[in-house]
Amino acid sequence: MARDDKLRQYRDRRDPERSPEPRGESGRSAKDGAPIFVIQKHDASTLHYDFRLEIDGVLKSWAVPKGPSTDPRDKRLAVETEDHPLDYADFEGTIPDDQYGGGTVVVWDTGTFDNAKRNGDGEIEKTLADCFDDGHLTVTLYGHKIAGGYSLTHFRTEKGKRQWLLVKMDDDRADARRNPVSTEPASVISDRELRDIARDEGHGND
Repeated sequence: MARDDKLRQYRDRRDPERSPEPRGESGRSAKDGAPIFVIQKHDASTLHYDFRLEIDGVLKSWAVPKGPSTDPRDKRLAVETEDHPLDYADFEGTIPDDQYGGGTVVVWDTGTFDNAKRNGDGEIEKTLADCFDDGHLTVTLYGHKIAGGYSLTHFRTEKGKRQWLLVKMDDDRADARRNPVSTEPASVISDRELRDIARDEGHGND
């Protein structure tokens, strides 16, 4: 499927005259040949975290209500959403309330990642696209706040939406004592928090 076809739902839901979100027309590619990931904190009708992985030229996306955990015992619900363009990985701003997904967005974490689905010889078993289609992704993240292995597993579908579980792998980057969602609220690209971006764009109080 062409990249533009993958982004049709994304574009159909947004009015480019009203929303500051990227249209996905820049043709941005991965950094240094490695796929990118981004986690965006999104203060919409409910506060949540949007977890995105670059797969086949778009950002496959999930809404994670509680955000990612560094504790392997936590199973975080991740609801699959529409594909987003790669240049969305840098987006911070306030989406008007009358637009789909309205609310303020910050880039909470970002970096590159590897496909960790490998066989006994250390070779990649399946492409990321195949793993996504099969409903089980295992990746190694190289982020500022979140790093190491994570798995995403599709476990049910409700009202036409695939629901997954996001789980930290039990590796040397696991830490049950950390809670970065609570302790590290600022953007990794601008050092602003949600309220700062809302104020800077005239949507908040001083």
